[in-house]
Amino acid sequence: MNQTNVVIPESLPMLPVRDIVIFPYMIIPLFVGRDASIQAVEESLSKNRLIFLASQKEFNEEAPTPESIYTTGTVAMIMRMRKLADGRVKILIQGVCKAVVKNYTQHEPFFSVAVDKINDTYTSTEENNAEVANLVKTAKEQLEKIIALGKMLSPDLLLVLDDIQEPGRIADLIASNLAVKVSDAQKVLETHDHIERLKLINTILASELDVLQMQAKIRTTAKDEMTKSQREYFLREQMKAIKNELGEADSKSDDLEDVRKKIASAKMPPEVEKEAVKQLNRLERMHPDASEASMIRTYLDWMVDLPWSKSTEDVIDLKLAKQVLETDHHGLEKAKDRILEFLAVRKLKKDNLKGPILCFCGPPGVGKTSLGKSIAKAMGRHYFRVALGGVKDEAEIRGHRRTYVGAMPGKVVQALKQCGSNNPVFVLDEIDKLGSDFRGDPSAAMLEVLDPEQNATFRDNYLNVDFDLSNVLFIATANVLENIPSALRDRMEVIQLSGYTENDKLQIAKKHVVRKQIEGNGLTEDQVRFTDDALLSIIGLYTREAGLRNLEREVGSVCRKIAKQFVLGEVKSVTITKESIGDYLGPSRFMKEDRLDEDMIGVVTGLAWTQAGGDVLYVEAISMKGKGGVTLTGQMGDVMKESATAALSYARAHAEQLGIAPDWFENNHIHIHLPAGAIPKDGPSAGITMATAIIGLITGAPTSKDVAMTGEVTLTGRVLPIGGLKEKALAAFSHGIKTVIIPMANKKDLVDIPEEIRNQLKFIAVEHLDEVLQIALTNTGGSSNNKTSRRKPKGKEAAA
Repeated sequence: MNQTNVVIPESLPMLPVRDIVIFPYMIIPLFVGRDASIQAVEESLSKNRLIFLASQKEFNEEAPTPESIYTTGTVAMIMRMRKLADGRVKILIQGVCKAVVKNYTQHEPFFSVAVDKINDTYTSTEENNAEVANLVKTAKEQLEKIIALGKMLSPDLLLVLDDIQEPGRIADLIASNLAVKVSDAQKVLETHDHIERLKLINTILASELDVLQMQAKIRTTAKDEMTKSQREYFLREQMKAIKNELGEADSKSDDLEDVRKKIASAKMPPEVEKEAVKQLNRLERMHPDASEASMIRTYLDWMVDLPWSKSTEDVIDLKLAKQVLETDHHGLEKAKDRILEFLAVRKLKKDNLKGPILCFCGPPGVGKTSLGKSIAKAMGRHYFRVALGGVKDEAEIRGHRRTYVGAMPGKVVQALKQCGSNNPVFVLDEIDKLGSDFRGDPSAAMLEVLDPEQNATFRDNYLNVDFDLSNVLFIATANVLENIPSALRDRMEVIQLSGYTENDKLQIAKKHVVRKQIEGNGLTEDQVRFTDDALLSIIGLYTREAGLRNLEREVGSVCRKIAKQFVLGEVKSVTITKESIGDYLGPSRFMKEDRLDEDMIGVVTGLAWTQAGGDVLYVEAISMKGKGGVTLTGQMGDVMKESATAALSYARAHAEQLGIAPDWFENNHIHIHLPAGAIPKDGPSAGITMATAIIGLITGAPTSKDVAMTGEVTLTGRVLPIGGLKEKALAAFSHGIKTVIIPMANKKDLVDIPEEIRNQLKFIAVEHLDEVLQIALTNTGGSSNNKTSRRKPKGKEAAA
């Protein structure tokens, strides 16, 4: 069909086509499915069979607008049309001439456009004949190479090209058969100059030839490395060759590229980043199914997830921090002051301040662990608790080496990953319960963690790189300080947390315990009320502890019984009083009357320290006819037995001064017993207690029931210092003791005892056993031997 003979009407129906550009002289079948497009075809068939074909800019657009359709297109003739069973229409069209849209004459139900025909005639001249010939020759040569490399093109294409003289038509024919991108084909269509169009098609052919040559090279490279049974391996090698040619090294997937980006964004120290990149490069060179590949990938995941440079900003507001600590905990002043001191120093010196390493030591239930949580809250830091009780494997602290199956980092690194910051508050709970066996000693591994000079370069066996722990605030908790190895204990700042007084327990119960148990058992404060006397009765008659766990348990027991009464409809509101507490908890478990009712000969009140706090310990001594000697019962330890022997030796050596008959020891046998025989007892602090019991027994002088004592005694009668004075004083106070005899060297420790206790107890500091006897033994002894005057007491009553 000759372009010059075609008469273009004023308006043509438009058919937007997708993923193809129609050229003049091109014959191609089209499938038409959109309603508007079908109506445009029917309109064309009803008139002159001419239709304007223009390409869409976006393939997926179902309802194109004039802005999304190219303005340059092709006027085509519909040669044949057939309706298909699925509702679509198949048409066979032939391109007639190029045209450009002047304006849209109709938008609904289909587009109609007014077009200007583009004059595409070519005039040959002597000047451009040589250039055209060269361009045509180049295009044909490239086309031959493309066909040779396996491009699926019409076999008659080269023959047809030989019969065409116009360079523009040659370019159009090649573009229509080459299946290039719509944008590239549209450029060819919109290029009106024949020579320029031929140059453009040569550029497209060169690009296509490069791609095909690259694909051939990739196939050759991959095929050389492939065996017959490795089809999957062949595909991977193809990907590898593609990446190589694109200059993206050997990375196997976007996944590894993501890891590389994470390594860069983690802001690791240079040495750490170098190790991470080294392992990533190893992984890239490794087959994905290799056994070591998953191990390295897991290692890299740990490396990028750790907070190498992430930290939380400390709350430097001391007033706010103090308020948080006071709200959450009653008492514990030493621990609170130490944290406030750290924050104050942090405010003054913001750079290179290492976190303190504290150890809260005290009986169970006094709030050591929960205090760590409050400290984190007050400082605005993340909190993590590491339970060390029963840990026996050194690898649980320092991690396993990656050579082991299932290897993973230690508890410290795991906690850092969970916290997401490098300056959290770590509570190392029950550090005194660390064990050891054939797998190593975890307490030795803790030496590096808790050493301020070493933990800046802490090296986990799994990571095998240094991690800076100097910003972490470590808080260890322990019940018995002596169970912590001395090297580890030396690295920590120990803060002793003693038991609570009755008043402390009452205040804590009113502020925290009662509210928690009422809410925890589904009740409200309007339904249940505890009087102060009721709480004091629970504290004194149903619990005997330094902490609060049993108190909380008993209050919870009362609340559960009340909840049962509410459900059964027996009560609407309950006030728990001192008189009604027995109805809920039964008979008292402990009696205040446990203390002595009268002065007794040979029975002395001593004070002891236990893991649960202080306790009162009675030493009983009796004599009987015999041939001398002493019997010790009540599960005494070796140290306590030695104290009893030393006390007896002192009495024998000073028999004359004490008014004891010379033959008394040869004719009598002494039995010393410590009640609660099922409980093991040990330690030197009962020395003066047993000496007083023995001498009181022999001299017949009763011991005052209101006097308790603690102190180690020597063979010469000197009284040496002891530990746990605060706990012992609390125990004496709770048992109604009025006077406490302490070693002179412990007088300095009275400042640790709450003022309310100091005001109600009379502390007397002594240096010698004679002073103890003068204070503790009354002058109503029944023995005629008690006639010797004792040393005048040098001890002074401690200022309350």
